[in-house]
Amino acid sequence: MKIKVFFICALLFLVQPCYSQSSIEITRDAYIQNLIKELVDEIHINQVTIDDSFSEVSFNAYLKNLDYYKRFFIQSDIDTLSHYRHLLDDQFKEGKFDFFNLSQELILKRIKEAENYYKNALKEPFNFDKEEYIQLNVDSISWEKNKETLEKRWYQLLKYETLARVHSDIEAQKKAKEKSDTVKEKSFSEIETKARESVLKKYNNWFDFISQWEHNDLFSYYINSLLTKYDPHTEYFPPKEKEDFDIRFSGQLQGIGATLSQRDGYITVVDIIPGSPSWRQGDLEVNDKILKVAQGAEEPVDVVEMRLDKAVKLIRGPKGTEVRLTIQKIDGTQKTIKIIRDLVVIAETYAKTMIITDNETDKKFGYIYLPSFYANFNDPRGRRCSKDIADAVEKLKDENVEGIVFDLRNNTGGSLMDCIDIAGLFIETGPVVQVKSSNIVRVYNDRDADILWDGPLVVMINQSSASASEIFAAAMQDYKRAIVMGTNSFGKGSVQRFEDLDARVQGMNDIKPLGALKITLQKFYRVNGGSTQLKGVAPDIPVTTMYKYIDYGERELEHPLDWSEIKATKYDIWKNDTCDWETIKNNSLERMSKNPFFIRMDENAKRLKKNRDNTVYPLKYKDYASYIDKANEEAEKFKDLGTDTLDIEAVILTVNEEDKNEESDTTAIERNNKWIKQIITDDILYEALKVCNDVLHLDCFRKPED
Repeated sequence: MKIKVFFICALLFLVQPCYSQSSIEITRDAYIQNLIKELVDEIHINQVTIDDSFSEVSFNAYLKNLDYYKRFFIQSDIDTLSHYRHLLDDQFKEGKFDFFNLSQELILKRIKEAENYYKNALKEPFNFDKEEYIQLNVDSISWEKNKETLEKRWYQLLKYETLARVHSDIEAQKKAKEKSDTVKEKSFSEIETKARESVLKKYNNWFDFISQWEHNDLFSYYINSLLTKYDPHTEYFPPKEKEDFDIRFSGQLQGIGATLSQRDGYITVVDIIPGSPSWRQGDLEVNDKILKVAQGAEEPVDVVEMRLDKAVKLIRGPKGTEVRLTIQKIDGTQKTIKIIRDLVVIAETYAKTMIITDNETDKKFGYIYLPSFYANFNDPRGRRCSKDIADAVEKLKDENVEGIVFDLRNNTGGSLMDCIDIAGLFIETGPVVQVKSSNIVRVYNDRDADILWDGPLVVMINQSSASASEIFAAAMQDYKRAIVMGTNSFGKGSVQRFEDLDARVQGMNDIKPLGALKITLQKFYRVNGGSTQLKGVAPDIPVTTMYKYIDYGERELEHPLDWSEIKATKYDIWKNDTCDWETIKNNSLERMSKNPFFIRMDENAKRLKKNRDNTVYPLKYKDYASYIDKANEEAEKFKDLGTDTLDIEAVILTVNEEDKNEESDTTAIERNNKWIKQIITDDILYEALKVCNDVLHLDCFRKPED
């Protein structure tokens, strides 16, 4: 595809003839917008007409992106901006930024004014004897008429936050006094003062963060608003966000291996990754504050009050290079630490494997948890989930497990090809998924005739299982190769690809990097021809969870692609005429109907739905305390839900050599022990093991010729 660079350059000449620093910014914006427009026009699966309807959708989305909680703009601002309500289509086509520039000017002005609102409101004690209420659902409130009414809303919001802290602190004081008579009781006034100070500190930090907004932050909001009508998953990624995305999906980065946050203007260490350069060097500790960063022996750069992403960029760097950190310890002492950067592995990204023994039947089952279908897209030899899962299955076979539970709960997707390869571990040759681009349908097949595991297989999904998770679960379901348990999945039936904008522009190094566009170019379909789009994957055995009565999924997003279906492709079902599928399902449903955990879970799900639907709260202390006390009393009934230790034993199975760094680290050991505790108290997993045992008993998945 050839980008029309001549058109862009001509446009830029008309906009800004002189080439100052500001013109570089204008040039960059214009390149990004025009490149994105050409890309969506040419390869997006959903061809959108750029007209007044497009403009209105973009306009409303941008206001949400910019001021979702309606805390900054007033009605006159909306009226001013509304001049462009039906002009953004023209701005997009012509590469103009009048609306964006106006909105940027307005929002920064209103943010500055809001600093006075919160500081003034928190100067004096609140009156919690007055009967009044606050609506917290932003869809139920309008833009405030003027600055005076907006300041009153800020006052109410801050009063509510302070009230919540006051009540929490009073309850904590009561509990402390019950344990000890020596606890000094604070007055309501003292507690209220402390609560206001805490809220003030929170908003000081928040406004410090907002004050570091840059042009590029607001510009990405604007560009993504223009993409809203295409679908929920087409998105512009500025360079930093694309880098973070790659790290999440690959589970690797080059740096020092410390998790950082910004607290009170300081870059603070919140975690050290086991096996990382910081962990090996040993001097950097949690709660250390980073004051300066130097590249080797170069002059250090002060990072106090610096944006977190900019400080992180200084600290990260190529493997083998030296970074020097000037840090402040918790006791106030300072020192300089030299760390040699290296490849850092984020273990939580990767698959984890266990052997679980059901003490009731004395049978061993394999358990594999896959958090995402990860792959290192920048390194063909990098770590991939398909290789890790294959190794895990081999290890579980060596341990003579009698069934495998494959957990895809909360797995939002990832690499399509790795998903196909993992499906191929459990079936012979055959199609796994169909992918449609425009009018062309391509069938992706299992590329390996071998079957790594032909025994009982249970796949666990929930409402957050999406994309590649749905492809895998649907394929196993259509082949009748596995029993799928859980809730209806998310319903994301589309395929995205990243387009590097830099690669489409020759030269122009002054404006690079430009970032990347994640664009929806295909829809995927089950081998039976149906789509998971909007509908998701319906489990063979439905399970009650705490979100049972809360609407969730692709259908709740704005402007999702439609559901559709295509012709089924030819595939051979995993035949076994002797298997009584209905009995397996009914046995499980019968067990769950009598299990106190699932009975109480249903009650808790109804409670959560009721609480979620209530968005109006009292600001009178007595009324608020009564409401919260009642809510806490109801919640107390369920506090021990899912905490009972079940009649199973779990042992972590280390599969990948890279994960062995964690075995001797105290933090990792603590994390692994916590995971084991989660597993042996997981009633849904326990029921999956029971289903696996039923499948084993009926010999459902092993082929007759075996």
